Amino acid sequence: MRTRSGLLAAAVPLAAVLMASACSSSSSSPGTAASSSAAASSSAAAAPAAKITVIGAENEYANVLSQVGGQYVQASSILSNPNTDPHTFEASPAVARELSAAKLIVQNGVGYDDWATTMENADPNAGREVINVQQLLGLPDSTPNPHLWYNPTTMPKVASAIATDLGKIDPAHASYYTANAATFTASLAPWTQAIAAFKAKYPGTPVASTEPVADYMLQAAGTDNLTPFTFQADIMNGVDPSPQNVSLQNSLFTEHKVKVFVYNQQVTDALTESFIKLAQQNGIPVIGVYETMPTPGYTYQTWMEAEVNALNKAVASKVSTEKL
Repeated sequence: MRTRSGLLAAAVPLAAVLMASACSSSSSSPGTAASSSAAASSSAAAAPAAKITVIGAENEYANVLSQVGGQYVQASSILSNPNTDPHTFEASPAVARELSAAKLIVQNGVGYDDWATTMENADPNAGREVINVQQLLGLPDSTPNPHLWYNPTTMPKVASAIATDLGKIDPAHASYYTANAATFTASLAPWTQAIAAFKAKYPGTPVASTEPVADYMLQAAGTDNLTPFTFQADIMNGVDPSPQNVSLQNSLFTEHKVKVFVYNQQVTDALTESFIKLAQQNGIPVIGVYETMPTPGYTYQTWMEAEVNALNKAVASKVSTEKL
């Protein structure tokens, strides 16, 4: 099996951050500065106001930052590749430079992106706002499932916090950010309605999974996950699950105890592939879920709606959706 740590590695010491900051500075000779000062002064008034640099540690948070900040922010993300495993991400001096330049950072917490905290602490900035979603939600460090963005109650709180912090950074447009946050929250209605409709139509649907990636959404949809959480945690953390749990998982397919198999599409190995094959052999539809937002073509809202639609198709029509 691939090795994966439950907490992300943070491999950039303070010296690297400071070196990165030093390398990013620029200077000019006195003569050059004198000759260009008049031109710079005349062009400054005509230049548009610089956008606020904001960063989401994961691209789903960057997408919400972009929607709430609108025309006044420049949003980017550190983790955005759906073909990689976020749990094994190792930060670099380039990432340190990005975070150092940001006025607002949104990160997940619960050990998922500790590298961001390490870098922020190494390069303190009183003018930088940081939203740690774990802390925003009041969750303990022992929270077993770090995939907080799959919980339907998470992002409305994140959007509101983003609007508040952007209002601190840019008071002139505070009402704009507040309005955008409200619009974002309202736009989640199709997703939450689809979840409620599934729960009402297919209450207690038995499912199996490899990892707890989409567990919050599955719980909201009223499903019954028959895969032991100890098994899910082992797979998530790159630990070989016990033979007893592997045997139990296999029986969920061979004995047709579940109607859907949900796996982490971004992280597969021989064991996961064996479960996929076993589910298919026994006529159980398979759903691939993602830890980072698939791009291009998705917003946070449409991504979440697509995941629920895949669940609905699996139960209603036995249709597999391994990739979005």
